[in-house]
Amino acid sequence: MKLTLKIWRQKSAQTAGAFVSYPVEANEHMSFLEMLDVLNESLVEKREEPVAFDHDCREGICGTCDLVINGRPHGPLPGTTTCQLHMRHFKDGETITIEPYRAKAFPVVKDLVVDRSAFDRVIQAGGFISVNTGQAPDGNAIPIEKDIAAQSFDAAACIGCGACVAACPNGSAMLFTSAKVSHLALLPQGKVEHNRRVINMVHQMDKEGFGFCSNIKACEVECPKEISTVNIARMNREYYSAMIGSTEK
Repeated sequence: MKLTLKIWRQKSAQTAGAFVSYPVEANEHMSFLEMLDVLNESLVEKREEPVAFDHDCREGICGTCDLVINGRPHGPLPGTTTCQLHMRHFKDGETITIEPYRAKAFPVVKDLVVDRSAFDRVIQAGGFISVNTGQAPDGNAIPIEKDIAAQSFDAAACIGCGACVAACPNGSAMLFTSAKVSHLALLPQGKVEHNRRVINMVHQMDKEGFGFCSNIKACEVECPKEISTVNIARMNREYYSAMIGSTEK
């Protein structure tokens, strides 16, 4: 199949970028990233600069394949990362627009690569539990209700790809942050310091320049792991409860 790729090229965050069109021939069985590999091989053969894009596991686990494809983070399929997207979902002769995530907190590094280290700093602010070192306790030592464990597991499925931020017109990271808060706050091990965690993570999220949530729910639609916005409501309750508790002390 013959395609035209309209790709955003930008040397650095300090330079202006622009779309550049490239013709490419791809097999319908290729993944989207394999198709980009084919393009880069042809560019290298022509002694041209290859297109920079993030990738790692190519199994839908790591969350680094952060591309906006035809206006949608990770492309047209629901519950799918870019590396899991295959060319059979596009038509022969189609023009595909590929650009980086657009968000104040995700500055462009080069071409399609953005700096998502803001997520790392949100996690460092409180996305952990404090435990004594030593031998790991038995997995069944603390009984946890099945429904609670399932809710925590669903929230923990977040891979931190940033699609929620790219999909949100406000550039909000509420879905990401709430997923990280929820999967720990729901479990007994995480309840000990849940007040400090939610306050620190929300404050760090705001400090990074992410926008506010206005309940558009585009984040839930575009999330490749289909994280629910129920987590945002839960985090808001946790946050306000923690703030009231801190002012009363």
